[in-house]
Amino acid sequence: MAAPTSSQPAVAARAASRVLPRGVGGGFCAFPESAPASLRFSVSRRRTARLEVKASANVFGNYFQVATYGESHGGGVGCVISGCPPRIPLTEADMQVELDRRRPGQSRITTPRKETDTCKILSGTHEGMTTGTPIHVFVPNTDQRGGDYSEMAKAYRPSHADATYDFKYGVRAVQGGGRSSARETIGRVAAGALAKKILKLKSGVEILAFVSKVHQVVLPEDAVDYETVTMEQIESNIVRCPDPEYAEKMIAAIDKVRVKGDSIGGVVTCIARNVPRGIGSPVFDKLEAELAKAMLSLPASKGFEIGSGFAGTDYTGSEHNDEFYMDEAGNVRTKTNRSGGVQGGISNGEIIYFKVAFKPTATIGRKQNTVSREHQDVELLARGRHDPCVVPRAVPMVESMAALVLMDQLMAHIAQCEMFPLNLALQEPVGSASSFGVWGIIPIGIGLVSSAVMHSTPIVVVDRFVKPVQLKAVDNVVERPIKEKFRGQK
Repeated sequence: MAAPTSSQPAVAARAASRVLPRGVGGGFCAFPESAPASLRFSVSRRRTARLEVKASANVFGNYFQVATYGESHGGGVGCVISGCPPRIPLTEADMQVELDRRRPGQSRITTPRKETDTCKILSGTHEGMTTGTPIHVFVPNTDQRGGDYSEMAKAYRPSHADATYDFKYGVRAVQGGGRSSARETIGRVAAGALAKKILKLKSGVEILAFVSKVHQVVLPEDAVDYETVTMEQIESNIVRCPDPEYAEKMIAAIDKVRVKGDSIGGVVTCIARNVPRGIGSPVFDKLEAELAKAMLSLPASKGFEIGSGFAGTDYTGSEHNDEFYMDEAGNVRTKTNRSGGVQGGISNGEIIYFKVAFKPTATIGRKQNTVSREHQDVELLARGRHDPCVVPRAVPMVESMAALVLMDQLMAHIAQCEMFPLNLALQEPVGSASSFGVWGIIPIGIGLVSSAVMHSTPIVVVDRFVKPVQLKAVDNVVERPIKEKFRGQK
């Protein structure tokens, strides 16, 4: 005799039809169509419930995308770069320069871990040029000491990611902190080196960062001229502060806590010069919002401010506003730059500057109260090799993340705003393809400008009457007389 069948599934299906909106394919959606796609799942009469969640968290960027991988004590770390334009000169040496600035063991005030951080480009280039396909960069780990982390396998380091990784995943890579280690940033710095190179070639953008505070040693705001400060000045000492007097004070502060097994934090200031106007977007994708997200994704970062930042609250509107004026070249400029080069989420052509605060290194060589993985109160004396202050090595990390943001936003701007001729009464091109050593086309009014490889080569303009004329080019940017020629045309 056949066993009686239950009517519960049918009842459940009828109940679902009353409370759930109908979805694609005849099933029922647990969320309305207006809900984010990453949170929707469907219940079908013929299929079991399926929950789809997008939670990779390892990819940065939309047009110039970087996916990092690897862990502190694994076989190695690296990145895969997608969306890089083709025909960009690129060798491992280009990336190695930046990786050497980031690597451990470079001075007494950094972690003593000895890694050469030698990179290898495994794909995406041919004969020293990018091919437009994904670029895979790999850096092996060669100086791991997993035994230094035996205590951390049993107890959580205070203010470290040990506990939260367990809370989220139920498992973690104990040695070196796994993905929470600053070695993850190797992929960012390698990709940032490429982004910095393209930005320089395309638009002359220059990105520099330096240490402006270590613990209670604060570099005065007027001690550094953002217009003229150089990489050589920044790299002239081990703390990466361009002012020699304050650099010595910062080094002394780090040495003082280093010998005690303690740590301190600090602030990195970053500037971006020659950023074209119009980079960034309104509302959710504001340039400062993208920069803030990038900087706060760095290990140990705890604060971000751009322009006047929190100090701007001390001003009145009349004191804080950056008044506009016309410079000698006929460009719209601002007399002051409390906006930090960004207004309404979009770059205005002035220097972009911001600050990133980093907390003291969590892993220190002093006893601390904590909790074990078995939920017992214990004391922990952490071992391992760690930075007494992260900011000297954070400088290239901050530069790299700024470059990745600006590169991604530059590509977004070109894709949206330079597909068709510009309104030259208000806009200007972000750069010329001729910077890459090839002939390029820049929309100018209703005509086209073919810009040559060499700065001294005349630009040939073909107007709407197809009459070729020759005009000068300065640094691959069309001079104002050319703009004026087309400004009145309809």
